[in-house]
Amino acid sequence: MEVYLDNAATTRCSERAMERMIKMLTEEYGNPSSLHNMGKRAEDAVRRAGEQIAKTLKVSGKEIVFTSGGTEANNMALTGAAFANMRAGKHIITTEAEHASVHAPLEFLREHGFEITCLGVDRDGRISPEELADVVRADTILVSVMMVNNETGAVGPVAEAAAIVHSKSPAALFHVDAIQAYGKYRIFPKKTGIDLLSVSGHKIHAPKGTGFLYVREKAKVKPLILGGGQQKGMRSGTENVPGAAALGEAAQECYEDFERKTERMYALKERLISGLVQTEGVSVNGRTGREAAPHIISITVDGVRSEVMLHALEEHGIYVSAGSACSSNKSARPSVSRTLRGMGLTQQAQESTIRVSLSSYTSETEIDYALEKMREIIPRLRRYIRR
Repeated sequence: MEVYLDNAATTRCSERAMERMIKMLTEEYGNPSSLHNMGKRAEDAVRRAGEQIAKTLKVSGKEIVFTSGGTEANNMALTGAAFANMRAGKHIITTEAEHASVHAPLEFLREHGFEITCLGVDRDGRISPEELADVVRADTILVSVMMVNNETGAVGPVAEAAAIVHSKSPAALFHVDAIQAYGKYRIFPKKTGIDLLSVSGHKIHAPKGTGFLYVREKAKVKPLILGGGQQKGMRSGTENVPGAAALGEAAQECYEDFERKTERMYALKERLISGLVQTEGVSVNGRTGREAAPHIISITVDGVRSEVMLHALEEHGIYVSAGSACSSNKSARPSVSRTLRGMGLTQQAQESTIRVSLSSYTSETEIDYALEKMREIIPRLRRYIRR
């Protein structure tokens, strides 16, 4: 039996998204910039996908920019907004708990003269709104806050943070990395005060290499990719029509029967946690229940290195993660978890933490099997705790 519990890293593509993609690859394969009918149909497909996504956010399809994924969306939001608004100031605020695709472009901006303020997180992995209020200044031009942490499932106070930012620095743009939140929460940027919102397709059952950035109308963002002026000049290059079309279907699909799917994930998550915490040496990081995301669980197994745990589970066909998939990239330098460190975990605890993540496809049978094997494996591995 194979049990895939690494959905925060990537999800299986839905049948509906796949079928839409295949149709655009094999039947409606025109270039959206072409003037003939096949090109027009491809253009219509991209427009339709933008409208499908926009409807889930209650925004305009003109405010959706298709990207190659969440990393590009975050880079476009941060670098594009910073350079577009630098005359108003060069101060940017973010948090310790952000993904590498936020920290890396901000480090790039630091090297180009921008001042970056990084907020810490509490033991639940959340920022303090009061601390945010203290650091917002008149020259703050951009604030970037993650909605759902990709390692722990901690949910940030996004609405409260947006209100603080717009109150203290009305010209500042508020960016939200919603890559782990979109499809798990209903998000309405205009109501919440979000100016820029990043989403990755392969986290919501769309193909890899797809994503989008919501850019509020009149928000100033410089494009990163220049050329033929596609997507209203925001991202030049021939659009990935099959990917965009599939992403539109996946976006629409993940908000259908939304409450039932979300409640089901919460129930499965609670089933796994309640069974695991009875095992000696096991602890769950951050908040649980409805105060955290429905699909991510951060588990520390005292004294058992995460890689050892991962491979022991893999022998039984159970696939989890030893943290963020991007941070675990084999070609990248090993990195510590800013999030877990900020939450107060020791280095040893960080090295003994795994991430289990669910999807709407996860079954009760799979959770029960994983729980059974974990409760067998953990006591055995803990006999070899490092002294």
